[in-house]
Amino acid sequence: MNITRDLYQMPDYSLPLATSTWDDAEYSALERVIQSGQFTMGSEVAAFETAFSKYHKTRYAVMVNSGSSANLLMIAALFFRKNNALRPGDEVIVPAVSWSTTYAPLQQYGLKVKFVDIDLYSLNVDLDQLEQAITSKTRLILMVNLLGNPNDFRRLEKIIEGRDVLVVEDNCESLGAELDGQKTGTFGLMGTYSSFFSHHISTMEGGVVTTNDRELYQIMLSLRAHGWTRDLPKRNDVTQIKSDDLFNESFKFVLPGYNLRPLELSGAVGVEQLKKLPKIVDGRRRNAVFFQSVMKDHSQLLIQRETGKSSWFGFSLVLRPDAAMTRDELRKGLSKLGFECRPIVAGNFTKNAVMKFFDAEVHGNLKNADHIHYHGLFVGNHHYNIEPALNLLRQL
Repeated sequence: MNITRDLYQMPDYSLPLATSTWDDAEYSALERVIQSGQFTMGSEVAAFETAFSKYHKTRYAVMVNSGSSANLLMIAALFFRKNNALRPGDEVIVPAVSWSTTYAPLQQYGLKVKFVDIDLYSLNVDLDQLEQAITSKTRLILMVNLLGNPNDFRRLEKIIEGRDVLVVEDNCESLGAELDGQKTGTFGLMGTYSSFFSHHISTMEGGVVTTNDRELYQIMLSLRAHGWTRDLPKRNDVTQIKSDDLFNESFKFVLPGYNLRPLELSGAVGVEQLKKLPKIVDGRRRNAVFFQSVMKDHSQLLIQRETGKSSWFGFSLVLRPDAAMTRDELRKGLSKLGFECRPIVAGNFTKNAVMKFFDAEVHGNLKNADHIHYHGLFVGNHHYNIEPALNLLRQL
């Protein structure tokens, strides 16, 4: 039984957005944790963090209870650095298309958010617009690798060369993607990932932040668990030194933190899922090759143009500007063929009512974000062969 689909009473699609990647290994891991009686964050989470950082070739990984929490923790950490810390009112540039919790931490920490358009083909940030949007006030660029597709970080490096601008990544949809042999999520100062059910790997709920910066890592260790010192090493970059008095250090708070800790159950499952990740990504890429062969010259629809090696979270379908059909007609056609579909992430986020709470501006116009907002959607991709279903797209 697929609990997630039953819970939300989803129709029985022949190609749903997401399916399970679990087998006996994950259920055995859960049973091991249940038998241990240790459910709060411990050795299983630590093992997952070690495996995750090894996979990404980063020094550190911090697991949390969701990808949304990972974004919150990443942004929060930048405010508590000893040097070059962010401050309320600092300007951050973001693409106009992403998920809500890409943006929410920016508002919550009082940053000035500048939205720029996306590229209609890659669906990632329009680097021409981004370059024009950077000013002396820009302190941070938050890059989003959308639907598994890497950004062109080599060009971004040239754009910001010589500027005092920080770069971080929301890589929650793009686990396993690569550019020039380097995993996405590792090009910026920090990168975030999600392991929710619908993502490349699933730990039920879960997220991760990776970094090579020791100070930021230790700040996140404290912020993740109430802002206390308990999880810090004796000598650290947050308090410099921690006493050996376990009683006093157990409830000693030094940062305004949260409780974002994951469960041992999620950590144990994560270790098993990471073992499968290369095959999961390979399966998605094989499906993508077939999808591209079916759809690359479609008269009505545009598909996502790959940068580097995408991990193909899903397959976008965007109506061409001169298309004869409407998105509603496209959606109904897909439904008849058995495809579950959704808007492309949150579409143009600036069209949401929550924007009244943001200190924000738009650079130029968001014509491409508007276009995919009204004329785009995506269908699911999976780790197993879905070529028969994808072949049905020829009927659109």
